[in-house]
Amino acid sequence: MSTDTSLDTSIREPAPDAGESETILFAMDRARAQFAWKLGGLDAEALGRTFPPSTMTLGNLLKHLAFVEDFYAAEHAAGHWRDHSDSPTFPWAPEHFATDPEWPWHSAADDAPEHLYAVYRDAVTFAREAWTTAVTERGLDAPTLSDGDPRTLRRVLVDLVTEYSRHAGHADVFREAVDGLVGEDPPQD
Repeated sequence: MSTDTSLDTSIREPAPDAGESETILFAMDRARAQFAWKLGGLDAEALGRTFPPSTMTLGNLLKHLAFVEDFYAAEHAAGHWRDHSDSPTFPWAPEHFATDPEWPWHSAADDAPEHLYAVYRDAVTFAREAWTTAVTERGLDAPTLSDGDPRTLRRVLVDLVTEYSRHAGHADVFREAVDGLVGEDPPQD
């Protein structure tokens, strides 16, 4: 397995005349970049450090958002899970959740940093493609592909941006405590 602990922190600004679809997909990618900046390049000690009284860690956040990316893209945008045949980066086996519904939060401590980063990168790649395709082909007003869910693609994307915002705030505070990194947007070239 690669020892790559980097994450994509690039922010690609939309055109000044971008429509709603391009703007909401930009908001999602910007939220990902902000989160990735706070999580990138960390070792096992930094990823596993707790910040009492919370038991949350940066590793927990990374695995949780990887699951959120995979689940929401599969459930609402793509209509299927990403191809995980023989994939070491697809950890979402149903049996894990049968015994612990919060398994992504609780299992990150058992994962090597390189694995956590690979899981997250693969989930984001799948989700970005699934959301871009869904929004481009069906539009933001289209219902999600989740049976019985009355939300539109727009509404779920807003929920995802909100989820990232919550956890980017956690990561912001935790990362500052780890090594002093502060700021809102990652530096761009």
